[in-house]
Amino acid sequence: QITQMGGIHSQIPQLVQMTPKFTVRNYDDLLARLRQSPRVVDQTIDLMRRGIESGITPPRITLGEVAGLIANQLVDDVEKSPIYQVGFTEFRANIPAEERGRIQAEARKVIAGNVIPSLRKLHRFWVEDYYPRTRQSVAMADLPDGPAWYAHNVRVMTTTSMTPDQIHELGLSEVKRIRAEMEQIREQAGFQGSLAEFFEFLRTDPRFFHTTREGLLVEYRDIAKRIDPELPRLFGRLPRLPYGVVPVPEYSEKTQTTAYYNPGSLEAGRPGLFYANTYNLPARPRWEMEALTIHEAVPGHHLQLALAQELEDVPKFRRFGGYTAFVEGWGLYSESLGPELGMYKDPYSKFGQLTYEMWRAVRLVVDTGMHSKGWTRQQAIEFFKENAGKSEHDIVVEIDRYIVWPGQALAYKLGELKFKELRSWATKELGERFNIREFHDTVLSAGALPLPVLETRVREWVATKSAAAGVIPRREDGEESPADGAGSVPASRS
Repeated sequence: QITQMGGIHSQIPQLVQMTPKFTVRNYDDLLARLRQSPRVVDQTIDLMRRGIESGITPPRITLGEVAGLIANQLVDDVEKSPIYQVGFTEFRANIPAEERGRIQAEARKVIAGNVIPSLRKLHRFWVEDYYPRTRQSVAMADLPDGPAWYAHNVRVMTTTSMTPDQIHELGLSEVKRIRAEMEQIREQAGFQGSLAEFFEFLRTDPRFFHTTREGLLVEYRDIAKRIDPELPRLFGRLPRLPYGVVPVPEYSEKTQTTAYYNPGSLEAGRPGLFYANTYNLPARPRWEMEALTIHEAVPGHHLQLALAQELEDVPKFRRFGGYTAFVEGWGLYSESLGPELGMYKDPYSKFGQLTYEMWRAVRLVVDTGMHSKGWTRQQAIEFFKENAGKSEHDIVVEIDRYIVWPGQALAYKLGELKFKELRSWATKELGERFNIREFHDTVLSAGALPLPVLETRVREWVATKSAAAGVIPRREDGEESPADGAGSVPASRS
């Protein structure tokens, strides 16, 4: 599938960027893969034709920029191709000079003769055949077997048995709770207007925005390095793999989200990378930067995913696979650790953290609203604007993301609530014996897990510590829990 979020046209340069480039053989293997671009594009087109025939396409309203995203790869000068730029302009010292020349010449030949023609074919198919046949509706419920398909997506993404209606109501409850906290921060900041006026102030006042792309990137890097030395207070084990902060590539930045993380690899010699979007600076407020860095870098995605990769004596799916509710739930839970990491010292940064939490609560409402309750795209945009301080550009990009990834956005808040629930329960159960470093090591030391399995793991940890202290764990109702920790941690519905 190709959407505004990506497809084969963006996956090819990503492949080139992520492929190891230590030896001449690495480059030859990469060139061999690039020679197969026409085959992969033809397969993609075939699948898209099948989608047209079966009535399964992305909503047209989200796809207006895709033709341009593909066209960004169609350069006349091969050396200006993003693929050439990221893969064949710099070499390690151990690559001989004569081999560098040969590799670059072959790369120019392959890009000009294989990659660009195949992407030109894709562009023509998209413009002439596919885009005009995409659907007008936005709801997954409008697809063949749509309601059942969406309910399946919800179960897969959340690893829970919650229904779309239950999630919708939980989202409304969370939005109400977070709005009350936002009102408190507005008062602490000394702002005299309404919350809506405070949102507008945060979206528009020049003090909250960088004027250069480099300035934005430098501040992200500064935040990351201020967090790093604080991590040992909350974690007993930290990953060996380093990470960096880089800009979202220009060829995809217009339709990309505010930031994302790409895992690294010790084996491939590739660091984890936190990609920060430097496009449209008036849409990138400084007050959101601390929460975003915590989520995408440390102690969020980089710490969790790098630790999972370093697991030993487990199947590869445990090291490299994942469950969205765990991975993204951990990222959102990590944002709440800001005060313990020395972040959110001014009310605006704290409001940024609440804005990001609200963002994920709004997702519960608008994702289920559009895909199962008949909401329009504009209705979802307006609900988002009414309840969060994010810029309108970001809001539209986000809503269109939820439209083409039905159910994916539900995982964040449900996962975060489970992590918070388990921490609260374990703290109450263990009292003085609760150790935050041990708790975090427990939840991260087995890789990403379905939420029920995570809960069982925490219960077992509590039971083990309690048994060692000669204490019988107790359930929330005051009765003794089984010695094996088989009790149920009550769901948080705050």
